[in-house]
Amino acid sequence: MLKLDHLTVIAPTLAEGVGHVRACLDLDVPFGQRHPYMGTHNHLLQLGDGVYLEIVALDPEGEAPGRARWFGLDDQRQVRADWGEGRRLRGWVARSDAIDAVLAGRGGIFGRKVAFPANDPTFDFAIPDDGSLPLDGAAPSLIDRRGKPRSMAGIADLGARLRGFSLAHPQPETVAALYRELAVEGAPALTQAQRLRYHAQIETPAGPKELT
Repeated sequence: MLKLDHLTVIAPTLAEGVGHVRACLDLDVPFGQRHPYMGTHNHLLQLGDGVYLEIVALDPEGEAPGRARWFGLDDQRQVRADWGEGRRLRGWVARSDAIDAVLAGRGGIFGRKVAFPANDPTFDFAIPDDGSLPLDGAAPSLIDRRGKPRSMAGIADLGARLRGFSLAHPQPETVAALYRELAVEGAPALTQAQRLRYHAQIETPAGPKELT
């Protein structure tokens, strides 16, 4: 079974990502960490029940990883185009304790398992060979933390709580069938639309807000 792990705002720059979340939620999300093995960096915010928000972007000071980066971040033209269209909450990550079983026969969707960090792996992440989002973001990216829960100690808790999560999609029935096949807990509710777009309803200290 898979379970919602975190939501991802995929930004052209971290400053733009943080600014967008501030505009949506009236919260300043603090810096999280650098990913030297991916050449990316993030800001992180707890959303309750072990779920969190990641704002992720290419790290201009990072080194190229020698392989495709996650979350489609090598294709900066597409990242900027999505951003300009307002598709900023662009995807999500689901966790599994048996990533090999999930990937079996589904490599065309999720890609291949990669261990991180390479010198002393603590988790596995599935990345398509070209680094693209699985099914353009309709399917989750996959993470397996090798039996250890994600520590929330280093993630800011500013009182935000996820209350709803939805995906508008041109073929919601097809996506819903995949979610059922994967037995995903916490998957987004699905609606019909011409263009893929996520919405998250988040309770904040200032009241209910929406992140897109």
